[in-house]
Amino acid sequence: MRLTRISDRPIFEPNPAHRWERAAVFNAAAVYEKGLYHLIYRATDIGGHERYGKYINSLGYAVSMDLFNWHRLSKPVLENDVPQELRGPEDPRIVKIDGVYYMTYVGFADRYPGDYKICLAVSEDLINWERRGVLLDEENKNASFFPEKIKGEYLLLHRRMPDIWVSSTRDMKEFYNHTKIMSPIPDTWQSIRIGIAGPPVHYEKGWLLIYHAVDKNNTYRLGAALLDYDNPRRVLARYRYPIIEPELEWEKKGFVPNVIFSCATIERENDYLVIYAGADTVIGAATIKKSEVVFEKEDWLV
Repeated sequence: MRLTRISDRPIFEPNPAHRWERAAVFNAAAVYEKGLYHLIYRATDIGGHERYGKYINSLGYAVSMDLFNWHRLSKPVLENDVPQELRGPEDPRIVKIDGVYYMTYVGFADRYPGDYKICLAVSEDLINWERRGVLLDEENKNASFFPEKIKGEYLLLHRRMPDIWVSSTRDMKEFYNHTKIMSPIPDTWQSIRIGIAGPPVHYEKGWLLIYHAVDKNNTYRLGAALLDYDNPRRVLARYRYPIIEPELEWEKKGFVPNVIFSCATIERENDYLVIYAGADTVIGAATIKKSEVVFEKEDWLV
């Protein structure tokens, strides 16, 4: 069970004409509607790692019919203009519920160590966003809502280091029943920490969750798990092997080498599309047919 790249080249790259996105574009949320692909992507001015200096994050918007030819806005749709985002917004993930887009993202302020928190913004057009502020007042990231209510509740996936958690809310303000559902596995490709990739998507046997994992060499890969449809706190299966790992030059070399990191999984008619970042510098895409998503018993970890 492996993802297949749609191209050996990145599908989206920095634009040197715009200071805010001249160094890197990566970790993008994605929406597919009415034949159009919409990206809300993280961009930086000097590269997204502290070794390059005090970079600033922004979120940009781009749209395409074919994933290769993009029209992008010249200015960010969110930038570092509120206290929790002094260094900018990071790593957006988007779900649509009852006609409204809910974007969870990391607000990085850098006022003290670990000063990054999960924030929420809402939109009806993917361009104009209304901030709703901090969701969890704690050091946390890698968050997304499920794309629908489950038993009258919104469920939020998030990462309390180094594990994946789920919490419940009825109003997207008060969160309760925080539950750890997945942890790293020692001495494997997912030994140090894990976190979700894109929001979970429908699969015939439950929720398909693509997630990222980091090993002792700081290599980032993507894996797959299956969550119970009615009770997503129950992990039905976890694929033993990575479904994609850094292999191409632009996945192995960049601002952060040997990284494949995703914030977007899109369900299409016959397959799933994963938008991912290569080496925290550019954006690629890969797919897997629904018929190829098979959790055979010998490959299960749970």
